[in-house]
Amino acid sequence: MSAQPELFTWEFATDPYPAYAWLRENSPVHRTTLPSGVEAWLVTRYADAKQALADQRLSKNPAHHDEPAHARGKTGIPGERKAELMTHLLNIDPPDHTRLRRLVSKAFTPRRVAEFAPRVQELTDRLIDGFEAKGEADLIHEFAFPLPIYAICDMLGVPRQDQDDFRDWAGMMIRHGGGPRGGVARSVKKMRGYLAELIHRKREEPGDDLISELIRTSDHGEHLTENEAAAMAFILLFAGFETTVNLIGNGVYALLRNPEQRERLQVSLAAGETELLATGVEELLRYDGPVELATWRYATESLVIGGQRIAAGDPVLVVLAAADRDPERFAAPDTLDLSRRDNQHLGYGHGIHYCLGAPLARLEGQTALATLLRRMPDLRLAGDPADLRWRGGLIMRGLRTLPVEFTARQT
Repeated sequence: MSAQPELFTWEFATDPYPAYAWLRENSPVHRTTLPSGVEAWLVTRYADAKQALADQRLSKNPAHHDEPAHARGKTGIPGERKAELMTHLLNIDPPDHTRLRRLVSKAFTPRRVAEFAPRVQELTDRLIDGFEAKGEADLIHEFAFPLPIYAICDMLGVPRQDQDDFRDWAGMMIRHGGGPRGGVARSVKKMRGYLAELIHRKREEPGDDLISELIRTSDHGEHLTENEAAAMAFILLFAGFETTVNLIGNGVYALLRNPEQRERLQVSLAAGETELLATGVEELLRYDGPVELATWRYATESLVIGGQRIAAGDPVLVVLAAADRDPERFAAPDTLDLSRRDNQHLGYGHGIHYCLGAPLARLEGQTALATLLRRMPDLRLAGDPADLRWRGGLIMRGLRTLPVEFTARQT
């Protein structure tokens, strides 16, 4: 047996998959000390991961974690406790989870998402218009980052004149994802203050948007506190933007590193076909997805996962990136195959916490990739792949920058 790899180093962040392969083989349910000092279990095999994601004995509520003093406040999203944003879908269990999810799910029906498609296309084209004539761009900061920010702001009902503030706060989260928690906490606090003010404004002048719909639902008998409404808007923004940033960034990078797959997709799109685009986005989610570890869970009682006894109160982190490369579930798991059929990846989770925004993320990912490849057919990486840096966060996996070159075109 080879030596256990070191986890959570910068080398690990660049390519965690060899370490995850070792864990799957040698220590599939693995107790480790995280960089924050919190001790947690990592679940790495597909079958165990799928079981854990649906196991109701694993609570999302941090109250089930008996935190030691050195780990206090180091689970969850930085700043959410102080900002009174804890009552969101990632931190609660049924029946509150059932009630709140039902209130917001109507915003993400296939029909509502389809109605939003022209706006996503308009945003995509506008962003590309901004750098198309230069012949070069940083696809993270000029494209993958602003696209989902503006889209989710539109969906929530954030006025256009305020959306750049949201972009700044979200940028703070991205920049400080693996660094000092203070920057993230400050942006969360600013976002919380703004959302409280926006909820009051929408109560006076409701519109055709998600925050107005939450207020209307609450005022017509469904109990939704202002804290719950603010927390709901916050988590939709938080969960809805960085995941899509990474889906687009990781996806484009994977295509640039696998030119034969990228060429297949371009040929398919040129012929007006969309099937390979649809299966391709699912494969990109499996191959190098935006969410490396599922969000925090806590054992409410002693239980066994993968033959390993986990004590009540212990934190459990399901490693989606490891499960989705499990050779027991996926043939040739380290190979990118855009036409992969049997692809029940866990990129959007599983069970009652399955990602509510999956239809919107799929729409944004498909629109972004198809438009980039159509408008910039000779898109290529600028510089050495070894110079790229990955953000060192715990939950998300994404590039800090993605410099590209292409033939400049006058708009």
